[in-house]
Amino acid sequence: TEYPAKRQLSTGLFLTLCLDIPKAGGQKEAANVENSQKRSSQSSDTKGGRCSYTFIVPQQKLTGAVCLNTHPAITNHSEVAALRAELRRQQEQLEKLQGQLEQEGALAMEVRSLRKESNSMNSRIAQLYTQLLQEVIHKKDQALEQRRLENLLLNATAQVLQVSSNYRELEKKYGALISMMSSQNQFIARLEKQCQCGDSTHHSSPVGKKLWSACWKHMHYLMCVTKTPGTPFLYMSFSRRPWRDCQHVLESGETTSGIYLLRLQSANHLLQAWCEQTQAQGGWTVIQRRQDGSVNFFRTWEQYKQGFGNLDGEYWLGLEHLHWLTKQAHYKLRVTLEDWQGRQVFAEYDSFHLEPESDWYRLRLGLYQGTPSHEAFSKGGWWYHMCAHSNLNGVWYRGGHYRSRYQDGVYWAEFHGGSYSLKRVSMMIKPT
Repeated sequence: TEYPAKRQLSTGLFLTLCLDIPKAGGQKEAANVENSQKRSSQSSDTKGGRCSYTFIVPQQKLTGAVCLNTHPAITNHSEVAALRAELRRQQEQLEKLQGQLEQEGALAMEVRSLRKESNSMNSRIAQLYTQLLQEVIHKKDQALEQRRLENLLLNATAQVLQVSSNYRELEKKYGALISMMSSQNQFIARLEKQCQCGDSTHHSSPVGKKLWSACWKHMHYLMCVTKTPGTPFLYMSFSRRPWRDCQHVLESGETTSGIYLLRLQSANHLLQAWCEQTQAQGGWTVIQRRQDGSVNFFRTWEQYKQGFGNLDGEYWLGLEHLHWLTKQAHYKLRVTLEDWQGRQVFAEYDSFHLEPESDWYRLRLGLYQGTPSHEAFSKGGWWYHMCAHSNLNGVWYRGGHYRSRYQDGVYWAEFHGGSYSLKRVSMMIKPT
């Protein structure tokens, strides 16, 4: 079929039938066409027709017939090799262009970053320029302010001189007080030594007992007079000498809980401690107590060694005192715990002993019994074994459950877990 010579084709995809038409006088070409048609008829019969179809995408005006040559193309190996070489060359150029594009992209990002920094610097320069203008405008006011400040400085200098004079006077008074306290301490030491020198024969006589009682009364009075401000008042019976521990206090007939003066026999020095005489048959020497968060337990080694806090509130008795106290007898430990709902539990160990400082105050515990289901022994000093099951010297958090980066509350793992800070805890010991 032959198409018109000047047919306009619109943009799009067209399905067109194309055949080679023999021209007049071309018998040889017609015969070739006829032979090719015969060969193609064998392959096209299986497809249900004797014609071939193709897609054509016209992009320009075409004139004359559009034909499809159905003869198989003859492969030219040299051209294929040339095309492949050209393809490889173009791929290499494409990769080079891609690398250049990436480098240019990085440069573009750097340029944008520099532009941002430049904008920021321009903004800062504008701010500084504005401030400079303001300072220039208010220069006169600043001069007036400077004169006012100079007057204030003169007045402050006069006040400093007066304070310095007062400080020198206070320093003199402080020196006098230090001297008086030193003499008082020396007198107390001598009086204490005299009280210790009394033998059993003096105690048996009425005069000896009166002298003994007067001796301790006078020493107690001096201790109360010279005690450090802020420390609790010392409750003490004057009928006997200081006791070994709170069990000794209870056996002496003192059934009131309070602060008592103890003498550690193994260390031969005096110690103040709170005696709990109302819980678990009494006789308990309280070595640690937490109840309101009023004392910071994040302390140094020396402070944990000597003890700190308020005996009638939160306090730590001291590792050195605990070592000497537990050395004079066989003691047991009782730990009382209370949560924020008022529930109280306890844990007891049938033996409690501390090694000396040379062994880092190693803790020796006996068998466990009590309410919590498992034995357990962190801002705050504490004993550890492999991992921390408790820390009664941690941070006192209000309300129970707390959020912290560390497990540092006042906790006992088997009683509400490690993320629950208890309301009240105490540690007490008594001889068995």
